Amino acid sequence: MSTQNEVPVTPPQTSYMDAAAVLIDVVRGLKDRIPNFVIPESKGASRKLVKAASVPLAFINLVALAIRNNGELARGGSTDQPQMLDLASFAEAFAPLADELEAMALFVRHTVRAASNKSGSEALTTYALAQRLAARPETASLAPHVEDMRIALGSFGRKAKTKPAPTPATPGTSPSPTQPSSPVTTSSPATPPKQ
Repeated sequence: MSTQNEVPVTPPQTSYMDAAAVLIDVVRGLKDRIPNFVIPESKGASRKLVKAASVPLAFINLVALAIRNNGELARGGSTDQPQMLDLASFAEAFAPLADELEAMALFVRHTVRAASNKSGSEALTTYALAQRLAARPETASLAPHVEDMRIALGSFGRKAKTKPAPTPATPGTSPSPTQPSSPVTTSSPATPPKQ
């Protein structure tokens, strides 16, 4: 009887990219489940709707009642009374969904930022340690890795270059507007202005 070391086969884990793609498909699929779903035509399209969209539901109910009781208020081509009430009811019911989706987006962004912060913080701490160790003779072999890290990090976290000090004016010329004029002291001769 032979005894072989068998390695158990484990299914590969779903990558974060695959998991995110599945959730994006779920979110995109929601639009098919929302009645009256409308995609804005332009970036500022929603702002144009705010005024009439802010009309109170009680007002809409009163107008719908007036249309039902007074035929002369029914206009050709306009939304009829039952449809107007249905749209108002839809808006009232689905507004909390929009709030929930916006909150979820904020929470997902915060979660992503927290994960990026933790991984970035760990990487920066390791980089600082590697810089210190690379300066020591016994761990100088880290120097090429530190250089690669420095290049990959780029200009992140570097202090902005300070502006150079203004050059002093040469004698006999007036200072430029960016250079302050030096005060006249008793030890420095004051030259009279040229005429």
